[in-house]
Amino acid sequence: MTMPINCEPLKELIRTVPDFPKPGILFYDITTLLKDKNGFAQLIDAFAQYYIGKEVDLVLGIEARGFIFGPALAYRLNAGFVPVRKPKKLPAPVARVNYDLEYGTDALEIHLDAIKPGQRVIVVDDLLATGGTMQATVQLVRQLGGEIAGLGFAIELDFLKGRSKLQEYDVFSLLHYDE
Repeated sequence: MTMPINCEPLKELIRTVPDFPKPGILFYDITTLLKDKNGFAQLIDAFAQYYIGKEVDLVLGIEARGFIFGPALAYRLNAGFVPVRKPKKLPAPVARVNYDLEYGTDALEIHLDAIKPGQRVIVVDDLLATGGTMQATVQLVRQLGGEIAGLGFAIELDFLKGRSKLQEYDVFSLLHYDE
């Protein structure tokens, strides 16, 4: 068995921005990781290593940063890529789910024909915080009859306990932060 790729050194490539987007929040900016060719390659390699052999039909990426990891990972897994979008961005008929945020509500949409019943899907995003966005995306996948093969994140903020909302799924995060 191959040893998992140690992604801890990638933390050095992630910029932290205090008080963004509002006071008291420490923002983990992955754009500095993405522009590093070796760091970005290692990130995608680590995701691919975890998911290879898990019979994945589709990789779903959540708007917007899931659009960065999703296609690269789908290519590596020989899977299709499907975007999960904010409302009114997709041209054909959609499934939609509304969900609560800390400060209001939001919605996500996916084309009705994006997932065939029984297809195995992994969903990727940059960050697992409270888990609300991923819960909503899982709901969309289930509405269309897809099977969740995994939920992948570049970063998990362990102290926000978002993973606890996703316990019935295989949740995989490359990097963990405790504060």
